[in-house]
Amino acid sequence: MSETFQIPPPLSQGVGYGIVVGVGAAFAIGMSITSWLLSAYMNEVQDSEMFMTAKHSIKAGLTASAVVSSWTIATTLLTSTTYGYRYGVSGPFWYAAAASVQILLFSVAAVELKRKAPNAQTYLQVVKVRYGSAVHLLFTGYSGVYQIITTVNLLVGGSAVFSSMTGVSRDAICYLLPIGVVIYTLMGGIKATFITDWIHTVIIYIIMLIALFVLYATSDIAGSPSRVWELLTQAAALHPVDGNADGQYLTMRSQEGGYVGLVFIGAGFAACVDSQLFQKAIAADPRTTSMGYILGGLSWFTIPFVLASTYGLAAAALEHLPNWPTYPNRMNDYEVSSGLAMPYAAVALMGNGGAIAVLLMIFMAVTSAMSSETVATTALITYNIYQAYFKVNASGRQLLYFSHFITVGFAIFCSSIAVAFNHGGFSVDFLITAIGIFVDSAIVPMACTIMWKKQSALAAFIVPPLCSIFGLIAWFCTTYTHHGVISITTLSANLPLVAGNITALCSPLIFTPLVTYLKSDNFDWNILKEEIQRGDDEHITVSATNPEDTDAVALAAHEREKEEENEKTLITARNRSLFLGLFLTISLVILWPIPMYASNYVFSPGFFTGWVAFLFIWAFLAAGVILLLPIWEGTEKREAVIVMREEVKGEGNQQGGSDRRTEAEKIDPK
Repeated sequence: MSETFQIPPPLSQGVGYGIVVGVGAAFAIGMSITSWLLSAYMNEVQDSEMFMTAKHSIKAGLTASAVVSSWTIATTLLTSTTYGYRYGVSGPFWYAAAASVQILLFSVAAVELKRKAPNAQTYLQVVKVRYGSAVHLLFTGYSGVYQIITTVNLLVGGSAVFSSMTGVSRDAICYLLPIGVVIYTLMGGIKATFITDWIHTVIIYIIMLIALFVLYATSDIAGSPSRVWELLTQAAALHPVDGNADGQYLTMRSQEGGYVGLVFIGAGFAACVDSQLFQKAIAADPRTTSMGYILGGLSWFTIPFVLASTYGLAAAALEHLPNWPTYPNRMNDYEVSSGLAMPYAAVALMGNGGAIAVLLMIFMAVTSAMSSETVATTALITYNIYQAYFKVNASGRQLLYFSHFITVGFAIFCSSIAVAFNHGGFSVDFLITAIGIFVDSAIVPMACTIMWKKQSALAAFIVPPLCSIFGLIAWFCTTYTHHGVISITTLSANLPLVAGNITALCSPLIFTPLVTYLKSDNFDWNILKEEIQRGDDEHITVSATNPEDTDAVALAAHEREKEEENEKTLITARNRSLFLGLFLTISLVILWPIPMYASNYVFSPGFFTGWVAFLFIWAFLAAGVILLLPIWEGTEKREAVIVMREEVKGEGNQQGGSDRRTEAEKIDPK
């Protein structure tokens, strides 16, 4: 495989470094100012609880945008586009459907975590309370491995695109990308992460919509669905797609596209091991957790489906035209595995402006996802290693200081690993598709931890490593059986990846109940509420140390009422999430694609036009939800703060107590 780019970078190094350093600095400064404004005008004091959990107050809109942002890593953009280029319309659909069902199903686990451990700062605290140190350390290891590999993958993919488009040093980009992330994470904690997630996601949607309009409406070389259909038909005649119906790009009957779906069902579930996804659930408002994840899953489906159906199909359609950057040559294997179908298609459609748009999207995807992983890893190490085993009685202030240290250290560590992976020849495709083989075996035991009180500590400890070994055996054996040699290239083939991922994911379904019923447990969920408490530096309203303080008594009664209300709300939300999650999963992976796969249907010009119209509809609906819902909810919260302050001031004036009023004005408006 030729490990070279065929064309010189279309943009200068100044553009590459300018985006990474300049835009990164702008976000760091902007989010630092935002954090100060939230503290000054919205009573959001940056104690350890606010830093790690945002006081469990994030509404559905920001939760949805954060889920979209967390799931939209650089590989999402690059790999989904590559599958569109390789396999036609089936690639984007299978990638989107297979990797979004996990979000929809995870909404059930998110609600159960909120219901059974309302004060948890991390999911792994629940594991320690229920099973003890051995299982806790095992699950911490699985989560930590996933978070490190995912963060490294962000930097590997981002540095590859910046290097190909601007000629900058890949090593330098690996160290420069995290700087802005570290700054605004230190200043604003997880709340800053939610806000930047929203901004980054809005920018990605805007660029996605522009590209959609250019390819299917305004471009001189394409400009309509019928013209794109003609170009894809010509491309199939020049280089037919192996395993597709009639070798066409415009068909859901694609053997390799189907393998993509199976690979990403496994690889996508790997993200459920990531404590970052649980961190979003912990930070969410109990009343809106379920809706945030459902909206997030449906909105994220748009990113690979629409984006890859734009840039991926454009790459396949335009590669034989003079506008293509490598014309008259096709992309070589190195360019394809590096995810360059997307930037090359952008250059062919929009010139250098398209290249800049792609760089901005990659920057947004890398930094927002890395911010989420940084906060999650910081919480993991702070609460589940430092506090759990080294300083059990650490104060909230000590935890906050330690978390700041970990935030910086994690960025440096992952940047260094990314540089090593760059020099080792690991591509973004390999990292994202193989990760499930290593960690999927922990998913079923992790889900049972908060959803099945009978699961035993023995099952939670034995099953994950045992089934990881089974997944690795299936991966290597299938690779050797079908290719005769084991290498990065053969291990990256679709069929071995299917074997490894599905084995690691499904084998715990057999072994978890089998081991559990050797000696089952009967865990009392109330233990989680009793043993997991919030940080002692939390910015609270009034002191509850005096039992005769009427404010403290009233506050305690209010908290009890709120807990009872949340319990009822969360049970309803769990049932809704279970129904919607199963319904949407069945619809996306069975009812929609399987009949089209079985029919061998090749899209006609009219059907493809309808397919494109559906792309526009879904893209606009998702963009509208992500853009407008957080703004509307933010306006509601601001109005609630104003009303609360006026009521508190009125009560204070009636009672004539300045000291009492001063304390009451600290009431958390959430």
